Amino acid sequence: MRIGLITPEPGHPLLADTTALLAPEHTVEALDPVTLGDVPLPLAEVYLLKSRTPHALGLARHLERRGATVVNSAAATALCQDRTEMAELALRAGLPFAATRTHDSLGAWAAGALLDAPVVVKSRRSRRGDLVARVNDAARLRELAREWPHEPVVAQDYAPNSGWDHKLWAIGDQVFSALRRSELSPGGRGPTRPLPLAELPSGWADLVREVGAVFALDVYGVDIIDTGGGAPLIVDVNAFPGVRGQAGAPEALAALALRRAAGRA
Repeated sequence: MRIGLITPEPGHPLLADTTALLAPEHTVEALDPVTLGDVPLPLAEVYLLKSRTPHALGLARHLERRGATVVNSAAATALCQDRTEMAELALRAGLPFAATRTHDSLGAWAAGALLDAPVVVKSRRSRRGDLVARVNDAARLRELAREWPHEPVVAQDYAPNSGWDHKLWAIGDQVFSALRRSELSPGGRGPTRPLPLAELPSGWADLVREVGAVFALDVYGVDIIDTGGGAPLIVDVNAFPGVRGQAGAPEALAALALRRAAGRA
């Protein structure tokens, strides 16, 4: 089988370990979406899209138009970058997703906003270095607006919680889990702690798989906070995250790639 990696970072631990598993019997080719020209024929049986840049999405769409199988698809990957569309889809599907309001510019919203409870403000478009902040009052909102005046944003009511995010990842049907100190906690983002799957609240692993079905994702992350008594609130969905330090993740990704390649063949 031929497996293509759409990424500028083929040395990423998950991809490097997956490549090491596949390389003895299969051909694995890294495609840098920035420097690559046209992809020669024959196409690979499957391409893994581990990048969310415009160049990477453009390359994935080009390959899909030529009949290639891309995991995750360009459309599913792009949807997860728009937090408004993400929330709308999740809520339509009945998922316990945070209620999300959209503002075309942070500056215009802050000019007349009256906050009577804390909110979480995020850039509408998910990307490296985007805005994610807890805002307790209108003064803090105006302060952020001076830094990000034209930024389209979403606002979610702040849900009291322990300060630890449940980081859940799925590769196919296999779910992985960890705890990470939230960047919204008073001390800021902290370390990631192991969390055995058996210690998740009842039904959470199945909820993660349901997210994958709703968003048409094969490799993805779901950020959940426990709002009390194991009640989940989904605050983010990510296409093809790093899944770092999770035992069995490279094996799961290699197996998924081969299944999708075999289906294509």
